Amino acid sequence: MAATPLMNEFPELAHLAREDLEDILNDPAYFQSIFHSLPQVKELYQAQAELGMANEAIARTNLSLQDRLYELRTETKEAFDNAKSLESRWKDLEREQREVYQRFNPQFLLLRLRHATTAQDDASEALASSFVQSSPSPSSGNDASDVDEFIREFRELRKVYHKRVMWGDRWASGQVSWEDG
Repeated sequence: MAATPLMNEFPELAHLAREDLEDILNDPAYFQSIFHSLPQVKELYQAQAELGMANEAIARTNLSLQDRLYELRTETKEAFDNAKSLESRWKDLEREQREVYQRFNPQFLLLRLRHATTAQDDASEALASSFVQSSPSPSSGNDASDVDEFIREFRELRKVYHKRVMWGDRWASGQVSWEDG
């Protein structure tokens, strides 16, 4: 029999007669029995079975790790949520810290000094007005102890006022310096 492309690719079929080859084409059961007896097909089925077993082994391993993976996912989510919560808390604490430190900011302290100076001036002027209004005439009889008491209080208020004015003037002229730290 002459070598054909079929015989070259499938030398296992070379021993079959033409009638047998026609029967293979016409009878599906016969075709299947011959097809499955070919070494290439046997090797292919063997490789497929090995791959299937390897795939099943990987699937079993994955299933055995599934619960731990879900636990890790839950722990990771909780850690992430906790980190986000702490980040939010951090921002709140930074804002609170800035508000607290604002009271010690040099500009804020100067502003407080100026307000305190004005308040001190107003307090001393109010004391003086009160004293003047309480004695409408020299003959009303403000005794010396009332005058002495007024002078003592007024001098103390004015002394504090002038100290604050001096500190404000020094600050304005750059003689006061603040060091952070």
